[in-house]
Amino acid sequence: MLPTLPALVSPRETALLVMECQRGVLEPEEDRFRALADAVAKQGTVEHIRRLVAAARTVGTPVVFLTASRRADRKGSAFNCPLLAAGSAATSMVPGSDRHAMVPGLEPRPEDFVVDRMHGVSPFHSTGLDPLLRNLGVRTVVATGVSVNVGILGLVLEAVNFGYYAVIPRDAVAGVPEEYVDQVFRFTLRHLAIVTTVDAIVDLWQPPGPVTNAAIKTVSE
Repeated sequence: MLPTLPALVSPRETALLVMECQRGVLEPEEDRFRALADAVAKQGTVEHIRRLVAAARTVGTPVVFLTASRRADRKGSAFNCPLLAAGSAATSMVPGSDRHAMVPGLEPRPEDFVVDRMHGVSPFHSTGLDPLLRNLGVRTVVATGVSVNVGILGLVLEAVNFGYYAVIPRDAVAGVPEEYVDQVFRFTLRHLAIVTTVDAIVDLWQPPGPVTNAAIKTVSE
């Protein structure tokens, strides 16, 4: 039997993963990638993720930004599937460039982590994500970002394969078209992860309140 949501997202045993909310992805220069950006804008996905990031930082839950990058000369990256081949035509997301940066409102802070990859379509494969999470004592990942079509699905599959619990706040991920996203949740993701909302997690990630004199008196008695 699975643990309850409060147990699953215990702040000290959970990491918030933010996948590919980069300017090169969500502020595309080519029309072929605009549908996803439009879905994110329509649903307020970035603002929902921002609320989760703020709550996570407040209670000490690690925030890990998962980014995709390419060298300017494209060397070291394979374009061995239609998705990657299509992306190769876009402006390269060179580390340190504007296109590689996170969108406004989701900028990493010094206490956060950034795990980058130059190949593939999901964040666990041949990156340092798994050892990073294990060294942080993480047992549950909260998956946010884009896209449900490939990236989020791959993240959740790999998280389960590596032995983590996966939680998806439904309003903090996006994909296209909307009808397809609904089907992926209905027939696949709900079997792999606990599906919840941003509000539910934010409510659980509240810092402890101050100890009152009444509480002290009760404890001492």
